[in-house]
Amino acid sequence: MSKTKNSLTGYGLSFDSDNTQKNNGNLFYHEGTVKPEWIDMNGHMNVAYYVKAFDFAIDIHWAELGITKEYIEKKGCSTFSVECHITYQNEMKVEEKYHISSQILAYDKKRIHLFQTMYKKDSEETIATAEWMSLHVNLKTRKVSEWPITVMQQLEKVCEMQPQITWPDEAGKKMKIKKPIYVLG
Repeated sequence: MSKTKNSLTGYGLSFDSDNTQKNNGNLFYHEGTVKPEWIDMNGHMNVAYYVKAFDFAIDIHWAELGITKEYIEKKGCSTFSVECHITYQNEMKVEEKYHISSQILAYDKKRIHLFQTMYKKDSEETIATAEWMSLHVNLKTRKVSEWPITVMQQLEKVCEMQPQITWPDEAGKKMKIKKPIYVLG
């Protein structure tokens, strides 16, 4: 993996591939701080910014797979998220620090099923989770296309190196009310 990359997707994000030694070998690791503009009228981080924080982490992860701004420009391919499910389990307040750890649950020649957990910094208290299905897309044809061999090799390498966990309880979870007063249909 390469050294620090700048401006991965235009957000001005950067990543350090040597970060894995600092994070128990977890390649997919991102840290951040809750910004004042992310706080809503309830005095905590607004739901939209959880998605943004998770998305920032995904951009870092994609760079670790070789999907950088340069890749997008040269290859004319990128990833599109086609499904996302978020669980909110605790609050984050202004200036609190967090880290996001991610696991690849599955992948094939065109898709990645990714699961992320947000923790308060220096804690294993789960704040939120995000589950994503992302596709590799040719930007000219706007059609799903296969990963290039270089990305497939990185996916294999990352999956071999990532900490092995049990399938997360939140992954694939169906939203429902246990004893509803009303149910459509």
